[in-house]
Amino acid sequence: MNLEFEIEELDSSASDFDRESFAAVDIATIEGLVAHVFSSMNLAPDTELSIAVVGESEMERIHLEWMDLPGSTDVMSFPMDELTPGTPEQPSSGVLGDIVLCPPVAARQGADAGHSTLDELCLLTTHGILHCLGYDHATAEEEAEMFGIQRSLLEDFLGRPAPVETRH
Repeated sequence: MNLEFEIEELDSSASDFDRESFAAVDIATIEGLVAHVFSSMNLAPDTELSIAVVGESEMERIHLEWMDLPGSTDVMSFPMDELTPGTPEQPSSGVLGDIVLCPPVAARQGADAGHSTLDELCLLTTHGILHCLGYDHATAEEEAEMFGIQRSLLEDFLGRPAPVETRH
C-alpha cells in the first residue's frame, strides 16, 4: 500500500475543539484500516492513495470549488484511475485517488451518533475509499450496497459493531 498522509497544521488561533478533533487523528489506526480495506477489496499493494486532513475553512473551500456547495463537509473523494475492486487472482492496481477528511465535522457527527471522533474518521475513510472504487449512495439500492460493504469492512477491522453512518 502506497499511502500518503498530509495533515494541515493548526495555527495559534485554532479553538480547543479543533485541536481536540485533530488530536483524534490516529495515523497508525487509519493506516491499518486502509491496509485492511485494500486487502478486502483486492487492491494490489502498490495501489496509491492520498489522505489529506484539513480544517473547516479549507474543507469549505474545497467543497465550494469541486461541488459548488457552500459550507464544510465531512469527507470528499477524488478518484483517479477509476479502479474497481479486484479479485484475489487479479488485484486492481494504480492510483486510487485522494480523500480529504475534516476532523471538526467528524467530531460533531461522531458525538451526535454516539461514537468517538476516531470511529467517525474510520467510517469516513472507508466511505471515501469506496467512493474512489466507484460505489455511490444516490439511490436506495446503491446506498444499501455501499453502506453494507462499509459496515462489513469496519466491523471486520474494529472487531465490534461499526459506528452508525451519517446520512446527508
